[in-house]
Amino acid sequence: MMKIFGHKNPDTDTITSAIVLANLQNKLGNVATAYRLGELNKETTFALNYFNVETPELLTSVDDDDTVILVDHNEFAQSVRGIEKATPYMVIDHHRVSGFNSAEPLFFRVEPVGCTATILYKMYVENDVAIEPSIAGLMASAIVSDTLAFKSPTCTEEDQEACLKLAQIANIDIEAYGLSMLKAGTDLSDLSVEQLLTIDAKVFSMNGISAEVAQISTVDIASVMERQTELEVQINNIITEKSLDLFMCVITDIMNSNSQIIALGDQCDLVETAFATTLKNNSAFLPGVVSRKKQIVPPLEKASN
Repeated sequence: MMKIFGHKNPDTDTITSAIVLANLQNKLGNVATAYRLGELNKETTFALNYFNVETPELLTSVDDDDTVILVDHNEFAQSVRGIEKATPYMVIDHHRVSGFNSAEPLFFRVEPVGCTATILYKMYVENDVAIEPSIAGLMASAIVSDTLAFKSPTCTEEDQEACLKLAQIANIDIEAYGLSMLKAGTDLSDLSVEQLLTIDAKVFSMNGISAEVAQISTVDIASVMERQTELEVQINNIITEKSLDLFMCVITDIMNSNSQIIALGDQCDLVETAFATTLKNNSAFLPGVVSRKKQIVPPLEKASN
């Protein structure tokens, strides 16, 4: 049996992609099961509940007896404990390739699109496998999530075309459904600062610098910034615990496509260089910046050279 999972601190694309690819693999005659590497956020919970799909089982580690498929990530630092020991069968991703090693050949598919689900949609078409309405709904949800309803600079024509076709199969009004799903994910009222900083966070290695970038999606940046002091205390705890050089918290307004950042650590000068800005009270406003993959990590990595 193959174990399929996305990255730690899972988002909608990483959870639904594991479910969707497990569905496809089983239809192709392979035994596969979807797993998650953390708790679901409210947006993902909304999507699974809407399409009446069960939450995948939590996976805490793998070993050398496991055959695995990675979706929506390929960096070992973002994956499950023990990933170095497991046997990778396949990787389906839309991010940069970094830190991935394999002793044996495998299926490796990484494409410059806005969402893993867009690649998975193409795989269903290529294999002439019918897509069930609930599976189509999950893929459409992932595309809306990762592209911020097509507003993100990561969004491609392929993403939009796939999403519209999937919405037809799922029998949903993608604009109305997408807005409801995104809004569900921005209800932060009952989340602790620990939860806010781990709900969508990834660790990156940049030329010897260890940086974590957490993203908080909201419709009200000011309400999150009211908790800046609390956030900074927890950020410093995370920096110490993980021996990070930089922690960047990106608070993104999904309606107006802007972000406010909080940056702490010994390498904060990277942030100022990368974004041609000056941190005031550890913070700065980045107009038009919404994508961690395309607008945040690449400038940071370039500045670290």
